[in-house]
Amino acid sequence: MSQDFKPRGKHLIAGEWVGSETTFTSDPVTGPSYEFAAGGAAEIDSAVKAAEEAFAVYGASSRAERAAFLNAIADEIEARAEAITAMATRESGLPEARINGERGRTTGQLRFFAKHIEKGDYLDRRHDPADPQRQPQPKPDLKLMQFPVGPVGVFGASNFPLAFSTAGGDTASALAAGCPVVVKGHQAHPGTGELVAEAIHEAIKKTGQHPGVFSLVQSNRREAGEALVTHPLIRAVGFTGSTGGGRALFNLAASRPDPIPFYGELGSVNPVFLLPAALASRAQKIGEGWAASLTLGVGQFCTNPGVAVAIDSGDVETFMSAAQKALEQITEQPMLTAGIAEAYRKGRDRVVGLNCVRVRLTSKAEGRYVGPDLLETTGEEWLANPELHNEVFGPFGIVVRVKDEEEMRQIARGVEGQLTCTLHMDDADTALAASLMPILQRKAGRLIANGFPTGVEVSDAMMHGGPYPASTNASTTSVGSLAIRRFLRPVAFQDMPTSLLPADLKNA
Repeated sequence: MSQDFKPRGKHLIAGEWVGSETTFTSDPVTGPSYEFAAGGAAEIDSAVKAAEEAFAVYGASSRAERAAFLNAIADEIEARAEAITAMATRESGLPEARINGERGRTTGQLRFFAKHIEKGDYLDRRHDPADPQRQPQPKPDLKLMQFPVGPVGVFGASNFPLAFSTAGGDTASALAAGCPVVVKGHQAHPGTGELVAEAIHEAIKKTGQHPGVFSLVQSNRREAGEALVTHPLIRAVGFTGSTGGGRALFNLAASRPDPIPFYGELGSVNPVFLLPAALASRAQKIGEGWAASLTLGVGQFCTNPGVAVAIDSGDVETFMSAAQKALEQITEQPMLTAGIAEAYRKGRDRVVGLNCVRVRLTSKAEGRYVGPDLLETTGEEWLANPELHNEVFGPFGIVVRVKDEEEMRQIARGVEGQLTCTLHMDDADTALAASLMPILQRKAGRLIANGFPTGVEVSDAMMHGGPYPASTNASTTSVGSLAIRRFLRPVAFQDMPTSLLPADLKNA
């Protein structure tokens, strides 16, 4: 497909490209703008009803059929690789290499879940055989298996136009589970969303799926998101975005007459704890690595390590000087949207205005462009000013100089829920690290040693979630094979004739 693709500007609902009376204009970083349909409650209703109809067939389909569908989607996305890269780079401002890598991750996730469901382990099949002779009561025969919950709503993410959006991890895991999906597209990259929806549409036709198994509703209206979360036929929701927006939708999901699970990945500052021996041996290298992670993708990663905590010493200054020098080499770059850039500057200025920080580096960039900002404060000021703890989404870093090990532990105890916490340590730091581990295990979904949190492996052992406000459900992940569990529920069968059992239990 040509990279000169011009979007239709429509929704894909139950296999048909349809418009809306209301439209919005896209706002790409470069290239032409386009008009897109702006869906609301009516379009969401049509898409969800089609998903419910599709569930009667798709929810009962075989694992092999669903795996073939997931692989077909991956094939169709790759068939549109050139056009997807061109559109995504124009809309997001992200470089081609980043988009190509993200597209590979997107198709890799789809194929990963195809293999995962073919193995069948995710079904968690269990059998407790009957014991008619047991006293004082006979024991019944019990069999258990996981089943898809029904239609799932997914919100596209601004910072990952492919891997966390139209065919991203939420969509892939829900489809793998047997759940039809309705995606509320993100207004920051509607052209990219349409291209990916077209790939899914073609895979639906090639594998003979019900057309209601996937729909994309484009919109820049709050009404569409609220309608998706509150629709009585939606059984679960996957969301990646801001804490404020996610919490508002979570509250809607909880206040329904029939509350449903809302799996929101929200805010995280991903603190990095720099232990003394590690800093003494490699402060410059750690500083350079932190700066690179901090500014990756203009700092627009949910795992961006925005806070570094270290016991004050000359080694901390070496670390900060190395980080500052590296950050000074970073050119000003566009953020995903003008609104995100404005929010970044407001967040930075709010922190600077607290007068409890020292500014080491700041950017004077305007409009959609930003540069990195580096601040420092003391442990005492950090503990006295909870406003410092809030996420500033972008290339914003703050170093907290603590007076001793106990103050470092005190800061760790006060950390809110996080996606990640990181320890940089050498062997001589083991005792301090051991005292921090029980604290940090309660704070984050993933603990990292001697690395940086940006870059999330799609695998069986990955956990991408954490206590609130990192996510709305600390027991689940949005990345890795365990993500499928969000869209399943267990059903037990007691003394059920074999002829009435589902195929996967009959053959277990």
